[in-house]
Amino acid sequence: MKILVTAGPTREFLDPFRFLSNPSSGKMGFALAAAAVRHGHRVSLVSGPVALPDLAGVRMTRVVSAREMLRAVEEEFPRTAAVIMSAAVSDFYFLHFSKRKMQKKAESITLQLRKNPDILEILGRKKDGKILVGFSAETENIVENARSKLDRKNLDLILASDISSRRSGFAADSIRLAAIDRAGRVERWPLLSKTAAAERIVSRVEKIYSAQSV
Repeated sequence: MKILVTAGPTREFLDPFRFLSNPSSGKMGFALAAAAVRHGHRVSLVSGPVALPDLAGVRMTRVVSAREMLRAVEEEFPRTAAVIMSAAVSDFYFLHFSKRKMQKKAESITLQLRKNPDILEILGRKKDGKILVGFSAETENIVENARSKLDRKNLDLILASDISSRRSGFAADSIRLAAIDRAGRVERWPLLSKTAAAERIVSRVEKIYSAQSV
C-alpha cells in the first residue's frame, strides 16, 4: 500500500515572530510512518514543525501552516491508498498578517481569525475508495465528539484521545485511544506507547484494505 501520514502541529503567524499553534510533538505521526515502513508499505509523511529527524525510507515533506499542509496532502492524495491524519492542524489563522513585528503600543488589541480548511473533510468529499483515518483530540465527550467527526468527514476509522491526561497528552510518549469504525463500534485501548499504538493502527488499516479488496 501507499500510505500518507500527517504529523505535528501547524503554525499560523500573526507577524514574523508570533504564531498560533498547539503543543503537538509529532511523535504519534512519526511512529505511524515508521510502523507502516516496518509493515512493508510505501510511506509519505507530511509534517508540521517538530524537533524530530527525518525517517529513513519515508518520503518527507516539511510544512508550516495548515494551508501548506493541505497543498502537500492534495498533491500526494491521488497516488495514495490510505491517509492517516494524525497532525494537530490549527483550526484558525489570522485574517491579517503583519510583515513587521507588531509593537506593544496599546493596552489591548483585537485580532480577527478565519477558519482553516478542514483537510480530512476535503479528502472525504473526494474519497474515491481510499481509506481515511482521523484523530480526535478531546477534553470531554471523547467518543461522542469523535463519532460525529467520523460521520461528517466520511472516515473509515477515527482514534479518539483525551488530551487533558498528562500520560496521554500531546507531548507524552504514551497514548490512550478509543478506536471507532464506520459501523460505530468502539474499541477502547489501554494506555500504550505511541509505537505500540501505531502498530495497532497500521494493522487496522491493513484489515480495512483487505476487506475492500475482496
